[in-house]
Amino acid sequence: MLAPKRQKFRKQFRGVWRRLAIKGEKLVFGAYGLKSLTVGWIKDREIEASRVVLARATRKNGKFWIRIFPDKAYTKKPPEVTMGAGKGEVSYFVASVVPGRILFEIDGLSENESNNVLKNVSSKLSVRAKIVKKLL
Repeated sequence: MLAPKRQKFRKQFRGVWRRLAIKGEKLVFGAYGLKSLTVGWIKDREIEASRVVLARATRKNGKFWIRIFPDKAYTKKPPEVTMGAGKGEVSYFVASVVPGRILFEIDGLSENESNNVLKNVSSKLSVRAKIVKKLL
């Protein structure tokens, strides 16, 4: 799973989402991409599942880029623990995503193949996403 190598602080606040993406909103590397339509946290397991799908599709010819990284710690308390007694331990890591953020990019495949792969990837994510194409 993806996780930060080191952190300044072990546990984080939940934070406040922006309305729209300010950075990472344009296709930079590939011809096709997956753009977020809603706010949410994408788990490290979801990114890994998407990476596996992209790697299988682009094995022969093509390349893909992952434009998000799970750098926010998500804490959880064990089951049947009463309220209070502090914050729970870090359970997994999430990437905070706002509308307009490019999640994945792909290049080297035909338009039809790219759309099929990105549709499969979007089904693995907990946020709604749309397929975008680079304008020439």
